[in-house]
Amino acid sequence: MFAIESIHHVSLSVTDLEKAKHFYSNILGFHEIKRPVFDFPGAWYQIGNQQLHLIVHPTSDTLRNEGPIESKDGHFAIRVKDYYQTLNYLKRIGIEIVEKPNSQSGFAQIFCKDPDRNLIEFNVDQADLTK
Repeated sequence: MFAIESIHHVSLSVTDLEKAKHFYSNILGFHEIKRPVFDFPGAWYQIGNQQLHLIVHPTSDTLRNEGPIESKDGHFAIRVKDYYQTLNYLKRIGIEIVEKPNSQSGFAQIFCKDPDRNLIEFNVDQADLTK
């Protein structure tokens, strides 16, 4: 076997880098970090001790089709400090969401999608819900 330390990064394919960067930088407020010079465009973000890597792949498609947000689709999850602050922010700026404050997982969850339909979960432990 081998010893695992943590997940280092999640990579997502995007078709329009500027649209994706606007979403992750300006709408979600993720911190963009320096990225090595590759022979393809992309962007990297630092999220706590992990990273999100966006890779431009013009013919890429997510597993998701158009339609409603489905939490069973593949996604990555971001732990947030305050469920309601996150929920209210996403609603205020008009992001389509699905709320699952009483999920069987034990997490209070909010799901949304990026411009390429990649699914994102924001969560807190249900025990940490504040009114």
